[in-house]
Amino acid sequence: MVFEKIQEIIAERTDISAEEITLETNLREDLDADSLDLFQVLTDIEDEYGIDFDSPADMVTVGDLVDYVE
Repeated sequence: MVFEKIQEIIAERTDISAEEITLETNLREDLDADSLDLFQVLTDIEDEYGIDFDSPADMVTVGDLVDYVE
């Protein structure tokens, strides 16, 4: 469930369809997103789950985001 919501958030902020986003998707290399896009993705996830990413630079893959939220 967390993965699907994060997948949806990423798809809304990038030109990648949700079906193409996997746990192994690299946030910087695979999404073709600039730093503002990534910031907005992280902010949307923080708002959705009421969390704060302690070290956003440590978030490399979608799986890292899911693990952190869970």
